[in-house]
Amino acid sequence: MKLLEGKTAIITGGARGIGKAIALTFASEGANIAITDLIYDDSVIEFESELNQLKIRAKAYISNAAKFDETQSIVNQILSDFSKVDILVNNAGITKDNLLMRMSEDQWDAVINVNLKSVFNFTKAIQNCMLKQKNGSIINMSSVVGVSGNAGQSNYSASKAGIIGFTKSIAKELGSRNIRCNAIAPGFIITEMTSKLSQEVREEWIEKIPLKRGGTPEDIANVALFLASDLSSYINGQVINVCGGMNT
Repeated sequence: MKLLEGKTAIITGGARGIGKAIALTFASEGANIAITDLIYDDSVIEFESELNQLKIRAKAYISNAAKFDETQSIVNQILSDFSKVDILVNNAGITKDNLLMRMSEDQWDAVINVNLKSVFNFTKAIQNCMLKQKNGSIINMSSVVGVSGNAGQSNYSASKAGIIGFTKSIAKELGSRNIRCNAIAPGFIITEMTSKLSQEVREEWIEKIPLKRGGTPEDIANVALFLASDLSSYINGQVINVCGGMNT
């Protein structure tokens, strides 16, 4: 039997990068998939079709995860379409890096709203469903910079640190109802976002990693699969660093 057979997962920001890898991994293990993204373009339509070819049910939804009313409406639609949700992966995220002296209020607000408020929005919107089921796994995407900080990323680091505090609090609030909440803190992962960095910056990052390589989206997806499945049934309120030893 597959690890997620018969389960349904919501993956925010699920059409690209790490979210896409998680969706594919979950689907390969039998989960039905609801992905949300800000844009519903040809690439999202193609990915939705690719997922459905894996003999599970998959559907993509347009959603601005930073807006609560919109999030609640999308979650209600997903519950109507799939009847239940067993797994929530809060993966939506953006960067607007700058030194604090140059950072605008808009840059700060945008990153906090998309990265942190979206986690509040989706978790709050789905909790009643999971409370009724007395079962669920919530997986929040943090970052190693949320643990250690990083110059030029005060907004991003603050949002990811906030996710860690939120995760630990929700684990305590909902744990008695068999709802687990954990976080993943990726390190330097090779995605479309990091590919925009200069070769010099990428080499500087890799030099700090004991394994001497960047991670892949699949490295993160495999940890998410573990946290979503019953293999991690006694793991709650934890932050798993997936960074090749960079944050040890």
